[in-house]
Amino acid sequence: MRFLTGLLATVLLIACTGASQAVVRIADDRGGRIGTYVDKYQDLRQSGDTVIIDGLCASACTIVLGAIPRDRICVTSHATLGFHAAWDFGSNGRAVTNPEATQMLYSMYPSQVRRWIAQRGGLTPHMLFLRGKQLQAMYKPCYLDAQASTSRPLRRAPPPPEQLESARGQLVR
Repeated sequence: MRFLTGLLATVLLIACTGASQAVVRIADDRGGRIGTYVDKYQDLRQSGDTVIIDGLCASACTIVLGAIPRDRICVTSHATLGFHAAWDFGSNGRAVTNPEATQMLYSMYPSQVRRWIAQRGGLTPHMLFLRGKQLQAMYKPCYLDAQASTSRPLRRAPPPPEQLESARGQLVR
């Protein structure tokens, strides 16, 4: 009987270990330097983790769309993607669009996202927001299960449009 109990415990442990899959949740990420996100998402791609987009993913954060296979990304009803042209600081300290970095960023996106951006005039200094039914038509929906929701902070009201606009300009080469 002890042997049988031990065997059952071992089988359950192996089954649970094999079935566990890490989940990375993206929310309220305003972006940053392109290189930082390329490195971050390269590591994430190699990990095999699933990505849940459950809030704002703007600027360089959107590189996740090209770095992680589409079948490992899902979006919740709260997901919002924000796109804009890449920029550098000019000699006077003001943001200046960087065409080469913008083209590199644009080329990282999957074709359906590039099409959506092109239909809205391309990447410019002004933020374009992809959310709702349009986003859910491109990526599978996800539902926050117990595993993912344990790290989920309390849901706040969505930020006002002017605060979302302030996310613009976070992408620096």
